[in-house]
Amino acid sequence: MTDTVTDTATDPAIPADELDDTRAPLLDHLLELRRRLLYCIVAIVLAFGVGYYFAEDIFAFLVQPLLSAGQKTVIYTQVFEAFFVKVKVAFFAAMMIAFPVIAMQLWQFVAPGLYRKEKRALLPFLLATPVLFTLGASMAYFIAIPMALHFLLSFQGNIGGIQQEALPAIGQYLSFVMQFLFGFGAAFLLPVLLMLLERAGIVTRQQLISARRYAIVGAFAIAAVLTPPDVGSQLLLAIPLCILYELAIVGIWFTERKRKREAEAAVAE
Repeated sequence: MTDTVTDTATDPAIPADELDDTRAPLLDHLLELRRRLLYCIVAIVLAFGVGYYFAEDIFAFLVQPLLSAGQKTVIYTQVFEAFFVKVKVAFFAAMMIAFPVIAMQLWQFVAPGLYRKEKRALLPFLLATPVLFTLGASMAYFIAIPMALHFLLSFQGNIGGIQQEALPAIGQYLSFVMQFLFGFGAAFLLPVLLMLLERAGIVTRQQLISARRYAIVGAFAIAAVLTPPDVGSQLLLAIPLCILYELAIVGIWFTERKRKREAEAAVAE
């Protein structure tokens, strides 16, 4: 018995041109990915420079809820803390400023591999993401953070003859604000996430309806993690999450009807 070894380089059943064609698209995709990533990095670096220049103004905006709550002083306990806060503020601003560029580069990388129907289906989600994130962050800044600060700063005063005073550190306050802004902003993306999962066939509208009670429990659990332990702040996040969950179900119902009409029209043609 003799062993036979197939050499793809000499086997006429596997043309060399076909092998080259299978390699070329992968290389093209990697080169395109590198180019898009470079554009994103350049956008973030340039935006970081702008953010660093205006870091004090941005922090002055972020500290307004603390001023409204009656706190006039922040401290830093480490010599480099104030500098790192400025860097964090600049990076936060850079991500916000560069997001349209990042989203556009992501879309330009993914879009060529999508059918026209898939492009029409995905583009609204891409456009809705910054809008919903901004709505969530705005709710955190104008409503949730002031309520939380009023609750947390209410513990100041005379306790047993000892004056208790809040002296928030600048770094801790920035982390506190960022937790609220990103937490509420990400939470408001729930409809986009659920509709994308349904579009991908991972979940169905019926499954979401049957899991409604678990979603409500999950919403309150997420609110308990992302907000201070006062009931008001937790309700401010949990109730919108429940409403957004219901809106996602309604949105999926509309998209199902639209897909059904398109399928019927295609069959009729």
